[in-house]
Amino acid sequence: MTDDSKQPAKEPEAEINWAELRPQLIRISLEIGPLLIFFLCTTFGEGWLKASSFLQSLFANSLIFATAPFMAAMVISLAISWLVFKRVAVMPLVTLVVVLIFGTLTLWLQNDIFIKIKPTIINSLFGFTLLGGLLFRQSLLKYVFGEVYHLKPEGWQKLTVRWGLFFLLLAVLNEVAWRGSTGFFSDPDAGNKFYAGFKVWAVVPITVVFSMLQVPLLNKYAIDPKAPVEVVPPMDPLP
Repeated sequence: MTDDSKQPAKEPEAEINWAELRPQLIRISLEIGPLLIFFLCTTFGEGWLKASSFLQSLFANSLIFATAPFMAAMVISLAISWLVFKRVAVMPLVTLVVVLIFGTLTLWLQNDIFIKIKPTIINSLFGFTLLGGLLFRQSLLKYVFGEVYHLKPEGWQKLTVRWGLFFLLLAVLNEVAWRGSTGFFSDPDAGNKFYAGFKVWAVVPITVVFSMLQVPLLNKYAIDPKAPVEVVPPMDPLP
């Protein structure tokens, strides 16, 4: 017979702290939600437009149609963020303003080029602003995430350079995606579906992976290296 009393006791399994996880899940939902709405409305918008003469009179194609609910979703997302977290970050606010301006131009002029170049302008603005701040020895990223990350000056500088260059990379990728979808696909609706899919299934994973790759830098230059590092992308550049 075996002596059960001599068997090593099993360590208790770590429980998920939903109280700490809930804010992150809310942030992710608020950031990705508008993009998913844009993607779904672009994907199924063609059929909805064909089924409704009223919608056809308002929107020239599925991408222009998707712009309206996308704008509404962005406003709702930011409003919920303010209600839940009692604050609105600078970058999402700037993103919302640009979305409303270029979305309005898209709907007013019935030309989807405005909503397509919107990510290029937003990401270029963020990228050049972050890199330009370093010319004056200012890490502007610190003013946005100084409450989340506690880094040494060298760490802030390197993190700012990386995110600045990454924003510019996203701007280039967006130009390649929308121009490529226009030139490659003979069917405009097929090109619009490809572009909407690119924003969800390419930009989002690329941003998540890039954010995770910054963890070694955050740990290396943390003022308190024992404190756990929380990966938070300095945006939402996603829309």
